[in-house]
Amino acid sequence: MTAQHPEPSPRPAALPGDLRASHDDREAVVEQLRDAAAEGRIDLDELDARLEQALTSKTHNELAVLTADLPKPPSPASQPPLVVTGGTFGASRGPERWEVPGHVIAHGGVGGVKLDFTRVDCRLKEVAVEAYGEVSGVTIVIPDTWAADTSGTDPGFGGLTDKTTPDRLPGTPLIRLTGSGGAGGVVIRHPNRRERRKLDSNSLKS
Repeated sequence: MTAQHPEPSPRPAALPGDLRASHDDREAVVEQLRDAAAEGRIDLDELDARLEQALTSKTHNELAVLTADLPKPPSPASQPPLVVTGGTFGASRGPERWEVPGHVIAHGGVGGVKLDFTRVDCRLKEVAVEAYGEVSGVTIVIPDTWAADTSGTDPGFGGLTDKTTPDRLPGTPLIRLTGSGGAGGVVIRHPNRRERRKLDSNSLKS
């Protein structure tokens, strides 16, 4: 008669704080510690010690200890949306560095709007962009490593042109595009040749 072996008991689910931290989780804590040092909340010796611990932390609990006595950074969801209106003469954000909130609203107006994300440092998992082409349209330029979801956009009369690729690098934002093409249309794409040359030139200078 074959001996019956007891079924192995299921492994208990990990508590949220015991979950393994990702590279992005560690980098977010590193940025928070550097900001705290710049504000005079911790001195440089303490900064070095905490940075070393942050880079070697394996769980969320280990990271949480390092920032427990620091103010929590504002959540992107709590920030008001950035509204860019083309008006009569047009408007743009980028290609110089600019602070990207979690929600951007672009109205093409008569002059048109261009949103260029190619030089921003954005750690958000998603950026919601509402684009309304209106008369002259909205153009959105994203890095090659970013991807976009345009399924929530109404093409309108001007249409929606999506020239992006799905090759999203882990840790980069997803642009979730909604709105309407209106008469001027909405275009979302990666940099063109001229923009790439300018990006390469700026990278050599920096």
